[in-house]
Amino acid sequence: MPIRPENRRRYPVDWPEISLHIRTVRAGGRCECRGECGRGTHDGRCPNRNGAPAYGTGSQVVLTVAHLDHTPENCDPGNLRAMCQGCHLHYDREHHRQTAAATRRAALEDAGQQPLFLEPALDECEPEWQPRRRPVEDVPGPDTWPGAA
Repeated sequence: MPIRPENRRRYPVDWPEISLHIRTVRAGGRCECRGECGRGTHDGRCPNRNGAPAYGTGSQVVLTVAHLDHTPENCDPGNLRAMCQGCHLHYDREHHRQTAAATRRAALEDAGQQPLFLEPALDECEPEWQPRRRPVEDVPGPDTWPGAA
């Protein structure tokens, strides 16, 4: 996955060599995910190989290196995992959600927008919380609107 320009300074100067070693020597060009991505699409090690068609989608696999603790400065081999782009994106989904929310909030504050209410810290929220969604059959249709005959 490309490194965002604002994060480049957080990676060691030899990151290209570290990443190449993890992807080619240690992983042998194959995704090392064993389900920690949470996709639930594979039992055991992910079968995706760099440059080959991805299982399920057929898109070309790009092998990346994930920091398991989401800290680019921590390049200990135990903190790094070669992952196909699908596993890597799924593994990082909650981290991406949090950083995107913080970025949006900062942009609003920089523009002078004041919050309407104080939001709880992300670590105070219940991780399983999801907005309630009604089943389609519970949604009233035009025949039930007031005045419908």
